[in-house]
Amino acid sequence: MKRFAALIDRLIYTRSRNSKLALIVDYLKHTPDPDRGWALAALTEALDFPAVKAGTVRTLLATRVDEELFRLSRHFVGDTAETAALLWPDSDNRTETIRIPERSRGALSSAARISGVAASTSLGMAPRLRSGVRDSGTAQPSLSVSEAVGALAAASRSDAPAIVAALLDRLDADGRYALLKLALGGMRVGVSARLAKQAFAQAFGVPVDDVEELWHAIPPPYAPLFAWGEGRAPRPDLADVAFFRPFMLAHPLEQEAIDLADFAAEWKWDGIRVQIVRAAGETRIYSRGGEEISGAFPELVAAFDREAVIDGELLVRGEVQGGPETQGGAASFNALQQRLGRKTVSKKMLADYPAFVRVYDLLAVAGDDLRGLPWTERRRQLEAFVPRLAASHFDLSQVIDAKDFDDLAERRAGARDAAIEGVMLKRRDAPYVAGRRAGLWYKWKRDPLTADCVMMYAQRGNGRRASFYSDYTFGCWTEAGELLPVGKAYSGFTDAELKWLDKFVRDNTVDRFGPVREVQKTLVLEVAFDSIHASKRHKSGLAMRFPRIARIRRDKPAEEADRIATLRSMVT
Repeated sequence: MKRFAALIDRLIYTRSRNSKLALIVDYLKHTPDPDRGWALAALTEALDFPAVKAGTVRTLLATRVDEELFRLSRHFVGDTAETAALLWPDSDNRTETIRIPERSRGALSSAARISGVAASTSLGMAPRLRSGVRDSGTAQPSLSVSEAVGALAAASRSDAPAIVAALLDRLDADGRYALLKLALGGMRVGVSARLAKQAFAQAFGVPVDDVEELWHAIPPPYAPLFAWGEGRAPRPDLADVAFFRPFMLAHPLEQEAIDLADFAAEWKWDGIRVQIVRAAGETRIYSRGGEEISGAFPELVAAFDREAVIDGELLVRGEVQGGPETQGGAASFNALQQRLGRKTVSKKMLADYPAFVRVYDLLAVAGDDLRGLPWTERRRQLEAFVPRLAASHFDLSQVIDAKDFDDLAERRAGARDAAIEGVMLKRRDAPYVAGRRAGLWYKWKRDPLTADCVMMYAQRGNGRRASFYSDYTFGCWTEAGELLPVGKAYSGFTDAELKWLDKFVRDNTVDRFGPVREVQKTLVLEVAFDSIHASKRHKSGLAMRFPRIARIRRDKPAEEADRIATLRSMVT
């Protein structure tokens, strides 16, 4: 665990991508199995310990540390794992819970508030608080990553607190931080799955495309993957495995026009990109990140009965919109959200939100890999393949029959189907290759909608924004003059604007509700969003898709912000 904790610590303090890559390469080369495999899984969010949640840690810490001390510390530090790691009593200081005298709580609260304001003067990556002299130095039995993983995986909800406590007691503050991050997920050390795969490829001198394919077919701690990488075993055979192929991705379209003689255009549908694989009698559905989501969509698993691999957009059936030109038939993303993240699905859910896939591409069929073929040939085979599938669950994404780029631009501008995000442009002679390759695929998203809204509430962020009010709830006016919330945003502004917004919240707070501050209804924010839909979950009856702050309208009086009726007219 010491080596893993040191890796986490160095990754946090390293900004350079290449430096992070070098750190992981060194770790993989010099750490034995299975520790390195479990560490790699933790870095890429591939581990899940259902019995251990943030609430478990908070409850456990309350048995060792004063609750008010934890609350104030967590409020300032911004991370549960780090706060718990620093506050957890060392082995020679474990006989009693740390308590704050009642008379001292106000002073500590003021000190924490002052410290928070001081910390907000800089907006760089907030460094993790180092334990330094806080550790007692008492010798403890060594703990390996694999031992920790085994204990956490075997834990039930009833015995998880005791197991976590026993593990924490064997570690210093840095080790405790690494353990809790491993247990709770959310490493936030700037390491993407792609970077981890590149580090593996660089460490062992193997092609990163091969690593991409094998990665999702082999579960942690990836022993066969390391054996192949080190030349101790041949490349694992995936012939009888329904394995994930990395998606081909698109660059945003930045140039003014593209020749449609070289590119085919399709609608970019607003669902989630999925890959469906059937091999050796087994069907699996993968998300864009390679996560298996088959359990949430059993009807699609049952309906896909061909030995093949398809790439498509997962959608929910809705009213036909937009006419034949835009194909239609899909509900908004808001409806699809009812099906996402579920391990089991009720009959009512299946009936109310029937899922289907709009198929984009054919990657393999009957054991033949088609990815090396040009798009035109894959498309020809796809058009012959899709009619063999159940029409109730699969249809073919249509090519847009535009005369030229100007015609396509006009159609894109007029497409406000609830499930359309924009247009995809695919080079006709392009093979299907993993990742984003320049000049092959482009995405041309439709222009966002905008509305002028009034800030109503604010909340502190997490991590580097723990000292800032960076999450803003905003609303629009009813005809009767009531301000109703229509969305929440925490992006779109610069660091300088965040400092200004944070000061506005502090200077204009009128009430507090736990961590939420209500502010004077005087600041107008221009909010950009991809689409807006009817929603029964919100008092306004509306839900925005991807809202972000486009501008701070200090020049505009709050009474001139948009009306709810204006937003309802944008509903698709």
